[in-house]
Amino acid sequence: MSAEKITAEQRTEFGKGAARRIRRDNKIPAVVYGHGHDPVHVTLPGHATMMAIKHGGANALLDLDIDGTSQLALTKHVQVDPIRRVIEHVDFIAVKSGEKVTVDVPIHVVGDAAAETLVVNENTTLQIEAEATHIPEFFEVSVEGAEAGTQILAKDVELPAGSTLLSDEELLVVNVTQQISAEALEAELEEAEAEVGIVHEEPEAEAAAEEAPAEEPASEE
Repeated sequence: MSAEKITAEQRTEFGKGAARRIRRDNKIPAVVYGHGHDPVHVTLPGHATMMAIKHGGANALLDLDIDGTSQLALTKHVQVDPIRRVIEHVDFIAVKSGEKVTVDVPIHVVGDAAAETLVVNENTTLQIEAEATHIPEFFEVSVEGAEAGTQILAKDVELPAGSTLLSDEELLVVNVTQQISAEALEAELEEAEAEVGIVHEEPEAEAAAEEAPAEEPASEE
C-alpha cells in the first residue's frame, strides 16, 4: 500500500467551535498520535483527504506534510456525519517506514458457490501484523463452485509476504451450507408453531381443570 501525499496544517485552536470553523472551510480536523510524542493536531484538505481514505480503505496510509516535515500516518478512526456522509474528524497513528503494525483487514468473498447453497461470511476481518507500508487493502476469498459443507478457515486465507496472521488459525471465515427450500422452511415453521401450540395448551388445560368446581354429590331425599 503506497502512502498518498497530503499537505497538512498544524493547528493551535481546539474545541467544538474551532472544529466547526474548520469544517465550514471544507477542511477536516485530525490528530496524529504515537511514538511517545505529544499528539499533533492538524487540519487537512477535505476532498483530497476523503479520496485518499476512500482509496486506501480501512487502513489508509497517508504521507502528511506537516509544515515541511513528512510523517507517515495510519488511519485508525474516521468520524463520519451520519446524514451528510462527510468526514468530520480523523485519528491517525504515526508510523515509520519498515515498522510493523497490527491491523484488521477486511475480507471480500468472490465467486459463485454450487447451486442451492448459502454462503455465510462468519467473520468479516482478519487481524494480522504487517509492515505499515505493505498493509493489504483486503483479503480475497473465492467460493467459486464450493459445495455445501465447505468451510474456509483463517489459516486457509493467503497472506502477502511479510505478513503474520494474529487471528486464531481455526477461526471460521466463510461457511457454505445447504440452502433450505421454501417448502422445507414452511414445514419447519409449521412444526415450530405446532410445538409452541402444544406447550401453551397443556398448561391451559391443567389450569382449567384446577379452576373447575368439584361436582356436588347428589342430594339424598
